Amino acid sequence: MHAAWIRRAIETLESEAHRSADTHLIRLDLPAFPGIPLYLKDESVHPTGSLKHRLARSLFLYAICNGWLDEGRPVIEASSGSTAISEAYFARLLGLPFFAVMPRTTSRDKVAQIEFFGGHCHFIDDTDVYGAAQRLAAELDGHYMDQFTYAERATDWRGNNNIAESIFRQMQREPDPEPRWIVVPAGTGGTSATIGRYIRYRSAQHAPARLAVVDPENSVFYDYYNSGDSRLQLTRGSRIEGIGRPRVEPSFLPGVIDRMLRVPDAASIAALRLLEQLLGRRCGGSTGTNLVGSLQLMAELSASGERGPVVTLICDGGERYSGTCYSAPWIAAEGLDVATHQARLEAIVRDGRWID
Repeated sequence: MHAAWIRRAIETLESEAHRSADTHLIRLDLPAFPGIPLYLKDESVHPTGSLKHRLARSLFLYAICNGWLDEGRPVIEASSGSTAISEAYFARLLGLPFFAVMPRTTSRDKVAQIEFFGGHCHFIDDTDVYGAAQRLAAELDGHYMDQFTYAERATDWRGNNNIAESIFRQMQREPDPEPRWIVVPAGTGGTSATIGRYIRYRSAQHAPARLAVVDPENSVFYDYYNSGDSRLQLTRGSRIEGIGRPRVEPSFLPGVIDRMLRVPDAASIAALRLLEQLLGRRCGGSTGTNLVGSLQLMAELSASGERGPVVTLICDGGERYSGTCYSAPWIAAEGLDVATHQARLEAIVRDGRWID
């Protein structure tokens, strides 16, 4: 290992973190939910446009400090989306070649963003991106980053400006600074692991928030949480890009989660239309899943006479989803009844009561 390169690499990553301001925490007060404000942590404002910016930085630091990366060594990842985009950005900062292994069907918008940051896209014709990434790493004598294994351990969950610490710090000056629920999706499981651990870590001094994880269709996380069967596997992946997995990933830790909610894909996409009305901007598909889960929990708080904030995430912006979540032909081809769910969600926001 070259000690000088390691020092420069860590300094580069730390400098990048200091250049990046913290992400915004947006407050939404919905009249039908008095005393139950909704806060949205806007991760789309990171330099690479998504929540995965935090993960990618942590994965690179973890790999460097473990002795897995050195000057000029290629980095390989199994990802066709936001993680690959963010990792390509950090690989370019460090002068490392980057290869994203992905299905050949990956949208051209995602490919273009990976290539914009200097990454190379390695296409496969089947669904085994994990095995293909491992084989490519062996061929190139590179390092397979493996976000699905290392996401939960690469991030310093005790603090160090992780997303959990950032949320609670930003909430400190709010009228009610203690969230009743924090609502997040699971892709790798790294975000839910970080937030769930941090909630428990701070619970000796503070009233503990509860962590809810929302799961889309074609994902095993919800069933695994309820059954404990880690062998669960599906033959197709989630329509809601970036979240849900067809297998149980090593970074998904059910023990730190207080509740899981399954959200129909049509409801997730309908929620994006509703959120566009509320915020005046478009967000990515997983943000719609978050909003549906948040509204359900807000309605439950209201029905039980409880008050207090609910916090969730804007995981990324809507510009990456013009060919899917915001495409009428794609929605029709997938057979999704978005209009019915949109009417239902608008009624929930109007009346403050959950409708199944």
